[in-house]
Amino acid sequence: MKYKLITCKSALNKISSFLPYHWDLNIYRGCQHQCVYCFARYSHQYLNDTDFFHNIYIKENIVEELEKKLKSKNWKREVINLGGITDSYQPIEKEQKIMPKILKLLIQYKTPAIISTKSTLILRDIELLKELHQVAGIQIAFTITTLDEELAKKIEPGADSVKMRIKAIKTLKQAGLTVGWHLMPIIPYITGTKNNLTKIFQIGEQCQIDYMITSILNLRGNTRKYFFEFMKNTYPNYHQPLYNLYHNKTKYKEYKTQLYKLLDDLSLKYHINRNYQKYVPKQKEQLSLF
Repeated sequence: MKYKLITCKSALNKISSFLPYHWDLNIYRGCQHQCVYCFARYSHQYLNDTDFFHNIYIKENIVEELEKKLKSKNWKREVINLGGITDSYQPIEKEQKIMPKILKLLIQYKTPAIISTKSTLILRDIELLKELHQVAGIQIAFTITTLDEELAKKIEPGADSVKMRIKAIKTLKQAGLTVGWHLMPIIPYITGTKNNLTKIFQIGEQCQIDYMITSILNLRGNTRKYFFEFMKNTYPNYHQPLYNLYHNKTKYKEYKTQLYKLLDDLSLKYHINRNYQKYVPKQKEQLSLF
């Protein structure tokens, strides 16, 4: 693993307006989780780099740049999505300790946030998360696509164990925080089985999660090439069926319809809300910060 320091021109990136939030903040470029379905590999091309998983770039001035934005009179305290491209709590964060500084700024400037992660390192900052929840609002989501530890270790080798993630969800819920579950991407025939999905919804209900986001595997750009190479080498029995599914629009549409019907049924049975937008922190009334 190689780490490189870089500077950023801005801490925040403006993102697509169809989402219920419009700002994205990524502390790092590259991600140590090494998920085989990762859609963000493309982002390294802007750095003339092809190794998204092993060349991790640290934005050394991101705290200062964020404060410039937040203290501006033009800042309206909109929701910031932390980690849309890379996990803010990937292993290097244990050493860098940038997230506590980010959270303190959000608290100071009363700015709500959303955090998505696969890392239990987030528990290190639980007191700051609770404080942000009180002054502005915070929505946290853990990504878990399978309860099979052996499978999880193969498709997301750098992430914390499933057991640790589930325990973290319970801890954050007990702390009074809003916590969701990202069941995405769902890999057909592998994590998209009725047995796996049913068990996940059961655990989700037991954890009293606030919501669950579900989405089928979407293979864009180079992700398609890397994913099928992985399947051919690791799960050869599933390679051809998956290849056929993703190269036949009719079959894919039929599979997707059946999958989402199952997800709808499980949502009703286990009382799981799949409307995450209901839990996105609302922008606070504009009051003087000073």
